Amino acid sequence: MDDIVKAALAKWPNVPDCYGWLALDARGSWYLRDDRAQAAGSFCGGTAQSKGSRLEHEKLIAYIARNYAADELGQWFFQNGPQRVYVELQATPYIWRIAADYSVQAHTGASARTQRCVLDELGRVYLETDLGFGLVHTQDVIVAAQAVEDGLWVPQEIMANDLPQRFAYVRRPEKRPDSLLP
Repeated sequence: MDDIVKAALAKWPNVPDCYGWLALDARGSWYLRDDRAQAAGSFCGGTAQSKGSRLEHEKLIAYIARNYAADELGQWFFQNGPQRVYVELQATPYIWRIAADYSVQAHTGASARTQRCVLDELGRVYLETDLGFGLVHTQDVIVAAQAVEDGLWVPQEIMANDLPQRFAYVRRPEKRPDSLLP
């Protein structure tokens, strides 16, 4: 977490949390969801209008990545100064990119070490790493298949609906009763 964010947290400890305004898609792109996008429906399973605007600003994306974490309930958020901005996940908390040498990098840019490979009933490939759990980017599934073929990863089959509970993450965070918001 950035030092400026830590300082803001110390200075303003009781800023209300924010829900519904930020989302992460299954390809590792961040989306800003204004009032209109939120009114159009959920990010997950919604319409093109409910998705919001894809973030393109490299420095903003890097700032989000450096300040991206999970709370004790497995709800992922971006710590924006003193405010927690909870993230709706289209798939998982991380989206993995896999290089030709099988090294793994998160959509946040952080390197990770693979601990387990998971395959769901639809053939989607996931990795559990030292950073956490995530979906393999669609462009890298061929590299993941090669890792399996080479015997480096042995996929464990798990139903997609069981993944959030099994790997302790929440796809759609909700305001908690003890939240500071009215």
